[in-house]
Order: sequence, then C-alpha cells, then structure tokens
Amino acid sequence: MRSDLVIRPVDDSDRDFIRGFIAERWGSEMVIVHETIYYPAELPGFICELSGKLSGLITYRIDKSACEIVSLDSLVEGRGIGTALIEWVAETASEAQCDTLWLVTTNDNLRALGFYQKHGFHLVMVVPDAVTRSRQRKPEIPRIGENGIPITDEIVLTRMI
Repeated sequence: MRSDLVIRPVDDSDRDFIRGFIAERWGSEMVIVHETIYYPAELPGFICELSGKLSGLITYRIDKSACEIVSLDSLVEGRGIGTALIEWVAETASEAQCDTLWLVTTNDNLRALGFYQKHGFHLVMVVPDAVTRSRQRKPEIPRIGENGIPITDEIVLTRMI
C-alpha cells in the first residue's frame, strides 16, 4: 500500500460524519439497491485518508458467504484509493469466510463499470428499471447521470475471493 494512504475501520465516532458525507454525495442518508434500503452510516466500513485528508469511504455488509459493497466513494481519482478500499473489504470478507464480493452500480456509471472490471469483477446481471422503481422511494435519485445517460437500470457485478 502507498505510504501516503492511511486506511482505518469506521468507528462509532465517524457515524455522524458519514451521515453527512453520504447525504452530500448520494442525495440523502439512505442508499437503495436491489430494492433494499441501507443507511451506510450504520454499516461497517473503512475510511481512507491521503496525506492526512479524507479521501475515500467504503461501506459493506456480510451475509453468509457473500460480502456486498454498499457504497464506495473516492474523492481523488487515480491515486489508488478505490482499489485500496476494495482490497481492505476483500480481505475482511475473506477472513469472515466469504467466497464472493459483489456490488451494484447503475447503467450510466461507465467509469465505475470499467474500474470494477479492471479489478476482477464480472457483470452478472442487469436489472431493467430497478432504479426507476427505487426512485419512487427515493426521489432524490437523479434521472440523468454521467454522459447524459438516463439512469434506469442496476448492474450487478461479482468477484470471487
């Protein structure tokens, strides 16, 4: 790992900060994926600091032999932050006897799709109109995403651990 990156587990003193961070980055404190509501501030996770400044957050949940990445935010691209956070979760999941790491992104998120595939994830499912349905419960979800692409579908990616 890079010497200027410091990664540490989320602790209870971080919860209020994470609520605000997620609300700012995701439109509210809640995240909806696969028709499930999550509050990332209540989940386990890791915080990354780059040269002493907050630069990334990942939250996850473990269910039996699978670990789901619920949120991943890197504030500085191209510095290895997202990669490091994923690897910390993968190691944690491996220690918990998980054999699969998985996540959901949206059809407009082309950079994320490339990033995850570069890091060993495979597209396993497209759920048409899943985001359209989620928007009924979370109207803050934008209708148009990156590159002017309408945000409508969820894409599920997995990686074996």
